[in-house]
Amino acid sequence: MELKDKKIGFILTGSFCTFKNTIVQIEELVKMGAEVIPIMSKNAYSLDTKFGKASDFIKQIEDITSKKIIHTIQGAEPIGPKHLTDIMIIAPATGNTIGKLANGITDTPATMAAKSHLRNGNPIVIAISTNDGLSGSAENIGKLLNRNNFFFVPFRQDNPITKPRSLVFAPNYIIPTLELAMEGEQIQPMIL
Repeated sequence: MELKDKKIGFILTGSFCTFKNTIVQIEELVKMGAEVIPIMSKNAYSLDTKFGKASDFIKQIEDITSKKIIHTIQGAEPIGPKHLTDIMIIAPATGNTIGKLANGITDTPATMAAKSHLRNGNPIVIAISTNDGLSGSAENIGKLLNRNNFFFVPFRQDNPITKPRSLVFAPNYIIPTLELAMEGEQIQPMIL
């Protein structure tokens, strides 16, 4: 399905090493004519890391989308009741956020946005980025794989030699995954 004129909630959580490649995809979506509603977890919105300053990422995302970033629980709650999104993506989706979604915990702007969006039965796309995807987070990933309305951007081991349990999504699959998720289909193969 074409994404032009679709309202896409785009959540970034704290896997900062993926931000640069993820923001490129936000820019592509806007060029395609999608309305991107940016949302950030508290940590993604406030922490400076070796990968960049939070204020620089915020400015870049707000300039690309021409929208203020939703970064509070109160700001995220109206997403569902006001039908603000047709589809939502969490990219990057940390193990922490995946665990909260899998277990019904709504205590961050990211999880509130997802919960609010899901009330309308619309799809959520997960772009995994976690160092414990093949250990501690594996059970939670499995739970979401078996739930309606959850779809996954294809992923792979991040670095099998030095980080053998780490998983990371393939940024170039974000748009094709969103397109198929709008049709209720999971892109394949899911594991690269």
